[in-house]
Amino acid sequence: MHTLTQLRTGQLSGITRLKLSCGLTEFPREIFNLADSLEILDLSGNQLDTLPDDLYRLPHLRVLFCSDNHFTELPECLGRCSALTMIGFKANRIEHVTAQALPPLLRWLILTDNRVSQLPDELGHRPHLQKLMLAGNRLQQLPESLAQCHRLELLRIAANQLTELPSWLLELPSLSWLAYAGNPLEAQAEAAALHAATPVDWLQLRLQHTLGEGASGVIHQALWQAPGRPARNVAVKLYKGQMTSDGSPLHEMHACITAGKHPNLIEVLGQVSGHPGQQAGLVMALIGPDYRNLAGLPSLASCTRDVYDDELRLSAAAALRIAQGVASVAAHLHRQGITHGDLYGHNILCNDQGDCLLGDFGAASFHATADTPQTRALQRIEVRAFGILLGELLTRIEPALADETLERLRQLETRCCQPDVLARPGFDEIAGLFGDRGEGAASLTTR
Repeated sequence: MHTLTQLRTGQLSGITRLKLSCGLTEFPREIFNLADSLEILDLSGNQLDTLPDDLYRLPHLRVLFCSDNHFTELPECLGRCSALTMIGFKANRIEHVTAQALPPLLRWLILTDNRVSQLPDELGHRPHLQKLMLAGNRLQQLPESLAQCHRLELLRIAANQLTELPSWLLELPSLSWLAYAGNPLEAQAEAAALHAATPVDWLQLRLQHTLGEGASGVIHQALWQAPGRPARNVAVKLYKGQMTSDGSPLHEMHACITAGKHPNLIEVLGQVSGHPGQQAGLVMALIGPDYRNLAGLPSLASCTRDVYDDELRLSAAAALRIAQGVASVAAHLHRQGITHGDLYGHNILCNDQGDCLLGDFGAASFHATADTPQTRALQRIEVRAFGILLGELLTRIEPALADETLERLRQLETRCCQPDVLARPGFDEIAGLFGDRGEGAASLTTR
């Protein structure tokens, strides 16, 4: 975090990244003194409602964050910023987005938690568009021009007013991570999938230390003392309630419950009841300390790709066990009428042996369980995400696999990622190729 004093006294000369959050009501003109170097500008958490028309005077500006401000429209000056690729205006009051506000190199647009009811057709004429985050708005339809965005991989349209998913959306060749929960189109499938978890009285829980915090909630280690049973160490996730980039945290909780039991899912033990602040929460099995996240979140540079530790190396058995486990649990979810929506390494906990658990249902959505072209398309969109994950695993196996085995796995990766959505294999087939227990690429090594 920087200060206005630092900016005004020239202490920040030459920096490439500037973050100011100090109750600003106007854009500080001194920022233009950084024009020769500034690439990333973060003005989130202020009281801004306009940006200067001459913002283009920052010729190297690639990334702009203005979340949690008072904007009512996406500033049109953005469209004149020739190097700008990423725009983040989450949690403002934006109602209007015009074509003039869209820079030519737009790659990543965040308009989560605003009041947008319509997007300009020109959005589909941004050929670099790869990540589009629109959850928590008032959209009733999407621009048909998005059918031309063949690089679009991640789309968040949860908690809008969409009554259908257009056919062209389900044919996008690169789409891999789709979240659409909380729209009228999902209501029927969601109602059919409704499950309830065992209530756990808040008074039976004693929270201990925090295990982690995400956009949707905070996870605590806790002691659960149920009547007539020995005390048990558990994890308790308390949901924050506000809109996240993926959608509503309460939809996440619903999906987590409905997913049911599977060896590659964190077991849900119950649902918190009687919280003094009426906060929603889940009680879950506590995961051992030998489990770790397979990867880190995507970066500004990688956009839709996870960031892996440079030193990460996996044995062939561990990597293939992870792949088998993920395919198996994805097949289970699809049979329940759930797409995970965020099938990524950063949402997979694993140990050195390749035992793995898929978590974070924040982007999960419900679909009909009947076998229809739409259902198959929704499921095969997620198959592409698995193909990307498989490729990431294969590049980190040491010692290297035998050429024949590696070739067969690369062929599976290609099948999963092919642009013809309905030609991709389903997860039941994929899981079968790895065998039931994931000791190796069973059918893949013997065909």
